[in-house]
Amino acid sequence: MLNRRNVLMLTAAVAALVTALPAAADEKTFNGVQISVLLEGHPTTDAIQKMLPEFKDKTGIDVAIEVVPEADITAKELLEFSSKSGRYDVVQNNIIYLPGFVKSGYIVPLDDFLAKHKENFDKADFVPGYFDTNVLDGKVYGLPVYGESTFVMYRKDLFEKYGLAAPKTFEDIENAAKTLSEKTNKEIAGITMRGQQGIQGVYVWAAYLWGFGGSFLGADGKSALATPEGIAALDAFTKVLKDYGPVGVANFGWEENRLLFQQGKAAITLDATVNGAYNEDPAVSTVVGKVGYVPVPMKSASPKGGSSSLAVHSMYVSAESKNQEAAALFAAWATAKEQQLKSIETDPNSGVTSLSALNSDSFGKRYGAFKEGMIAAINGGNPQYLPTVEQANEIINNTGIAVSKALAGTASAADALKEADDANNAALAR
Repeated sequence: MLNRRNVLMLTAAVAALVTALPAAADEKTFNGVQISVLLEGHPTTDAIQKMLPEFKDKTGIDVAIEVVPEADITAKELLEFSSKSGRYDVVQNNIIYLPGFVKSGYIVPLDDFLAKHKENFDKADFVPGYFDTNVLDGKVYGLPVYGESTFVMYRKDLFEKYGLAAPKTFEDIENAAKTLSEKTNKEIAGITMRGQQGIQGVYVWAAYLWGFGGSFLGADGKSALATPEGIAALDAFTKVLKDYGPVGVANFGWEENRLLFQQGKAAITLDATVNGAYNEDPAVSTVVGKVGYVPVPMKSASPKGGSSSLAVHSMYVSAESKNQEAAALFAAWATAKEQQLKSIETDPNSGVTSLSALNSDSFGKRYGAFKEGMIAAINGGNPQYLPTVEQANEIINNTGIAVSKALAGTASAADALKEADDANNAALAR
């Protein structure tokens, strides 16, 4: 029988036990904490923004998201990092910049934070190839927000109308672009690709570089663009765009290129696999069900690497953040399978990094038209498609200038790439 003394002892014991238990996943342990996040303009960002009220309700954390184009985000981050401003707690970028960020001490490992918030982190649910790119020296530095590869998209209806087979080679692409440009009196561009200076143009031209047997760096670690393979790749890329591309293509980034194709104003494009989600979305596309998806060609018989990309964009926690645990919790929550599954329903997000989302019925229903081609491209993706050395940003910028000069006709491919090699090697030597 319990007396008053026993009841008090039992109450105290229960209280001690409750205190010892780990906090519930939805307890607002960070109530009032504010973090600032810098993200790229992308379907994943749109989806995350829609779900922010859920995150605040769960954790108490206020999240202010700033969105900038991918072409601008690296320069912005480097400026903030180098000045130690602490302006952003979480930043997003391509994993090619990870080695430089780590060496410079700009970002912190996430392992300890993730161990404390296991309810939002399941390593086994990430696509292995995406997650593993974020591990350096055995430590996890980033969480993949979205991943993609590249493939060729072409108008099946136009190809059938004019008796063209699906393009399998770079020559097929050029011949089809010429035929369709002429047959439509240039009312439909034969081809569209990104031509904008910087990472936008370089990202697509890299498919030609690797496909023709070239690479950014040689076995000696030096810039290797002005090789016979690299020159031929740039000549082919600029020729097809100048002869059969749309007006203003030199200024086309991802969005401009995507919009032109999904509006039915181009017959062929080579771009990111995420574009398939827009092509097949009846709310924004006029070419639903009319698009075929095939691998990026390989011209070389002895390639140095694959001609399809393996691009992974991840969230990192700044070393200058005053709220690193809250920042890591946000990154884990934003990339968790629950949020990725929701993102498929709200936005054209085919770049999910969660196996649960990728294998879901919803994904298959929405993106079945290109899922097989996308997965094949990812599986064959080249992890060195863009350089991953510490000087990646300078190499991409220098290469982008060369591509733009060749496209504008202000320099030959050989001269433009030789100039880029010299600039790249100077950067690599520092």
